[in-house]
Amino acid sequence: MSPARTPRRQPASIPGYQATARTRADRAARDVLPGHPLARHIDDFLADLANANKPRNTIRAYRGDLTGFAACHDGGIGELTAAPVRAFLSEIAGKAPATRKRKRAAVASFCKWAVRHELLDASPMDRIDTVQVPRTLPRPATARDVAAVLDAICSRRPRKDVPLGVLRDRVLFETAYVCGARASEVCGMYVEDLDLRPDDEHARIHGKGGTVRTVLLDDRGYLALLRLYLDRAGYSSGPLFRASINGHGGPLSYDAAHSRWKKYCAAAGTGIGIHQLRHAHATELINSGVSIEVVRRRLGHASTETTQVYTLLADKVADAEIRAARRRRDRAAR
Repeated sequence: MSPARTPRRQPASIPGYQATARTRADRAARDVLPGHPLARHIDDFLADLANANKPRNTIRAYRGDLTGFAACHDGGIGELTAAPVRAFLSEIAGKAPATRKRKRAAVASFCKWAVRHELLDASPMDRIDTVQVPRTLPRPATARDVAAVLDAICSRRPRKDVPLGVLRDRVLFETAYVCGARASEVCGMYVEDLDLRPDDEHARIHGKGGTVRTVLLDDRGYLALLRLYLDRAGYSSGPLFRASINGHGGPLSYDAAHSRWKKYCAAAGTGIGIHQLRHAHATELINSGVSIEVVRRRLGHASTETTQVYTLLADKVADAEIRAARRRRDRAAR
């Protein structure tokens, strides 16, 4: 296969492309909130985010957050005060801190946009405290649990009668595992993101904030499975993991991938989350002695501080060094 090049990411250019049904979170605010005074402004705000090339997942999340916020304010945009913001945050008080922080950020970004466009005199968010998110340690899945779920999909050496959709799922989730990628990043991969020149295989991953990173593919068994999948599917361009049953649709959505992962976990009798594949990969690298900086670049973290949290988990390298030091000390004391 030729070296990777910057892929074309317009679904309309894919022969036989079939758009999936739009969910509530994908619909325009005007459709979800007919007649609401904020609806038009929400749509304009989201359009500006899209024009600024903000991540699609961020725009989708903000659309849902702002339509929810609009239910707490029935006035015009120029009448926004801290009161409806507090009412909105009170309604979601039972959600996880990270979720509340994102929803607050969506409202804050919308208010800042409104001030910049002279639709609002001052942002009420200056009077709203930020949401503190407790720092928690990642929960990596064990290699045994990961292998159990992947094998519940199909073998690494699948039979010829394994359906293409099943083979796709095995390759998709194993890609997330061996690359340490987010599931949403893997769902968005294109065939053009792959460089499968023998002994120098790499994948290009499009991450948060429009960042792009290239990761080495060095697992021979995985590469054989990936090549088999591409051969069976007949893909030479376009989305790597397609949604439609005949293989001619757009990229598989994160929601669809998450649903399928839960099904396979149930079949394997384990309850690991899809994001734990990424944690498992990072922890395995750290435990193998790979430097923090290399792991940071592979995961696409903006800051080394984010990556360092993996060193707080059980570190086999550190344990081995401590045991060796104690043995040396004990020998010297004899």
